[in-house]
Amino acid sequence: MLLELAKWLSAYLGALRLFEYITFRTIMSALTALAVCLLMGPGMIRKLAAMKAGQVVRDDGPQSHLSKAGTPTMGGLLILVAIVIGTLLWADLHNRYVWVVLSVTLAFGAIGFYDDYRKLVLKDSRGLPARWKYLLQSAFGLAAALFLYFTAKTPPETALFVPLFKHVALPLGGLFVLIGYLMVVGFSNAVNLTDGLDGLAIMPSVLVAGALGIFAYLAGNAVFSQYLGIPSIPGAGELAIFCGALAGAGLGFLWFNTYPAQVFMGDIGALSIGAALGLIAVIVRQEIVLLVMGGVFVIETASVMLQVASFKLTGKRLFRMAPIHHHFELKGWPEPRVIVRFWIISVVLVLIGLATLKVR
Repeated sequence: MLLELAKWLSAYLGALRLFEYITFRTIMSALTALAVCLLMGPGMIRKLAAMKAGQVVRDDGPQSHLSKAGTPTMGGLLILVAIVIGTLLWADLHNRYVWVVLSVTLAFGAIGFYDDYRKLVLKDSRGLPARWKYLLQSAFGLAAALFLYFTAKTPPETALFVPLFKHVALPLGGLFVLIGYLMVVGFSNAVNLTDGLDGLAIMPSVLVAGALGIFAYLAGNAVFSQYLGIPSIPGAGELAIFCGALAGAGLGFLWFNTYPAQVFMGDIGALSIGAALGLIAVIVRQEIVLLVMGGVFVIETASVMLQVASFKLTGKRLFRMAPIHHHFELKGWPEPRVIVRFWIISVVLVLIGLATLKVR
């Protein structure tokens, strides 16, 4: 929006050409989203509290969580509003990637909102039935993957690139749709599973979003992509603005979500953030790298799958409780220790992912 206005006015004021630089608009998008969260946060928290949209805590979980009961949830709505405002103000709205990512983010946010609303406001403990939630996630994830597949203009847009190797690009054909679908739906649920402690999910999301923004910027620049040996995806650079907005919104939300949390993001935030990260990785052709950088989400999901499989097959549990962050709590780790150590692991994994840009 502001880009179009700046282009029109740049004939009269040359300084406005600064708006043409993706790096500048990414920074401004992040700052805008951060400001929106900080300004709107207190009012939204009060509104959620008035709606009695408070967290329901299971009595079979860690006893330290019982004090969290009643904490306003559905705070992910704040993140979505900030992302949308930051992106619409600073991104090139003629870019198809911007719109598909925004659409998927809002679609998954709507699924999470309805689930949260039924559980927290209508007091329906079932929320949105799991089969319907998965069906809706699948529909939107598949639609996004099909859109990218049929609008692809160059071979790299649908090839699988293997990190650490310069010339390994495997044409996927229709398999691209399956991988895209799995990344979107899988990461959506992975972030949701991780969102169990104050700030545990949002900080890794911020870190991964920032790293994906770097990948998007470089992939969208023909010179940089050729120099680094990464896939060149024309137009992907604009996703750096979305990533900036997500990172800024995440930091703004963390202001209120840090231990002890004043608000939780709920499914509306976790499902939408995870879907956005998965889809951006698919667009910039860095699915494998995302599995590394988002390793915290992968480990959390794997712990649940292993726990269920072990109990069904042997009748024994591998962990004291899954997802794995609860295992460490039940071992006696204070909640802040679990959170910060998972953050540290996330920082390391993101740095490893970024290192693949040069190590080839």
